[in-house]
Amino acid sequence: QVQLVESGGGLVQPGGSLRLSCAASGRTVSDYAMGWFRQVPGKERELVGVIKRRSGASTYYADSLKGRFTISRDNAKNTVYLQMNSLKPEDTAVYYCAADPTFHNLVVATTDKDISVEVWGQGTLVTVSS
Repeated sequence: QVQLVESGGGLVQPGGSLRLSCAASGRTVSDYAMGWFRQVPGKERELVGVIKRRSGASTYYADSLKGRFTISRDNAKNTVYLQMNSLKPEDTAVYYCAADPTFHNLVVATTDKDISVEVWGQGTLVTVSS
């Protein structure tokens, strides 16, 4: 089974950018669709976006984040990235990456209670504040 470790979180000013990394070990990340999620304490976890396995030619984003957030993958480095631009205070959250062999499972993970995502990372905190 793959293990995931997120990094790159921290404090950033509104309007700034941040790139999160999700490093995989144990298995090659190219075998998995990869997703990014976020959660504010006291609120439900929400989907940020998902990238297909292998080449990652297809991606899916939450409508509210399209155009500001971009997911990419570097299979040679066994790493997936989340580029976040034009950050807003409401983007403050713990960001998690997740892995599952099935792209659709990640897309519906926060809306279909019957879906159990195979692997979650431990999360990295992003704080957007002046």
